[in-house]
Amino acid sequence: MFALFSAARRAARFAWYKSGLFWRTFFLLSVLTALSIGSWVGMISVFQRGPQVEQTAELVVSVVTITKAALTHSAPDLRRELLFELVSNEGIRIFTLEDSDVVEPPPNNPLMPEIAAKVREKLGKDTRFSSRVNGVAGFWISFNIEDDKYWLMLERERLATLTRVQWLGWATLVGLLSLVGAALISSLVNLPLARLTAAARAIGRGERPSPLPEKGSQEIIEANRSFNQMVEDLAQVEKDRAVILAGISHDLRTPLARMQLEVEMANLSQEARDGMQSDIAQMDAIIGQFLDYAKPTDAATFVAVNLSEMLADVGREAGRIRDLRVKCDLMPGVHVLGNATDLRRVVNNIIENARRYGKTPGQDITEIHILLRVKSTAHGRRAVVDICDHGVGVPPDQIEQLMKPFTRLDTARGQANGAGLGLAIVERVLTRHNAELAVRNRDGGGLLVQIALPLAS
Repeated sequence: MFALFSAARRAARFAWYKSGLFWRTFFLLSVLTALSIGSWVGMISVFQRGPQVEQTAELVVSVVTITKAALTHSAPDLRRELLFELVSNEGIRIFTLEDSDVVEPPPNNPLMPEIAAKVREKLGKDTRFSSRVNGVAGFWISFNIEDDKYWLMLERERLATLTRVQWLGWATLVGLLSLVGAALISSLVNLPLARLTAAARAIGRGERPSPLPEKGSQEIIEANRSFNQMVEDLAQVEKDRAVILAGISHDLRTPLARMQLEVEMANLSQEARDGMQSDIAQMDAIIGQFLDYAKPTDAATFVAVNLSEMLADVGREAGRIRDLRVKCDLMPGVHVLGNATDLRRVVNNIIENARRYGKTPGQDITEIHILLRVKSTAHGRRAVVDICDHGVGVPPDQIEQLMKPFTRLDTARGQANGAGLGLAIVERVLTRHNAELAVRNRDGGGLLVQIALPLAS
């Protein structure tokens, strides 16, 4: 149990890493930058340590040696002026070393032990170092002139090096600038892909996206050019299909109309005439289903549709059919974004499917209940339409088959005519409307078809 919990926690921790290419690229660049900065600081620390120790030790030795020589060879009456000049121009102070001096330890610097060893090699093993003498802060070095002992004090600024805090500050600044650069690079790398993704989603919604810019690297140019060509080809296919659909509708329905006229004028028995008219009507309905399934839904035609009024109107029209009983429970004033004609076709197809397959057991009628409400979903607030019948329902393992074209579960819901495209048309149209479709058996018997449509702003 603990192992499963740990695995789930690790999966949640790295879910952000898998969620987008931008964050993945940003993370990898950040890790690379951090490793580079760490390596850079490490190399500087290693290679700079020796030269820095040598340079500081040489400076201290040179200052002490020159100062000692100047004091030794100067006339006694000029030493006061010499000491004043050293303080004024060089920041060097000379004090007599007394046994009563309060001497604090040398500066707490990682390089100090090595500097002290180098200086003692040149000035003698008795050379002392201090960071503060008699309460005066500085860099203090002792030296001897014959039997007299002196302190030489240098200003700390002359020997100042970058401290750990300063190194950390500079590393942090460089790291922040590198993170900003990583974010910028990630955005530039992922921008073409984000545009391509947005354009692909627009095509999935039935829209025609703007052409992608054909600029950048050669790979991006080729990808965007191919995508733009694909969009043009799809648009041409849609135009060709519209022409073909118009031709099919004319070429197939014209002979059907002549056949209908010939049946009316032929000397046939009423039973034969009714049978032939039924066959012609069935053929015409099947052609209509094929055309509805193949007809595209143009997102450019979407407007704010008063769904409450449309469902009430559809319910009234369906209620006039002899074997239908329709009950509507509709929230007033609900508007959705879509194509009114296509949405009406969706509801009519669901009602017709229920009329054919969802007759109430023991009766010759189909009872249909239409419910409209607004609720919050995972995709925001949406208008939810429930259309249910009181029939025998569908075996749960066969519900998914209802959405497939040319599928009729006659064994489950009774025999009926048609091409099996009713719910396939519904799903196709709703997909273009960015809506969700759910089909399940209703509690108490029957089939429930639920539609969730985006509200119009």
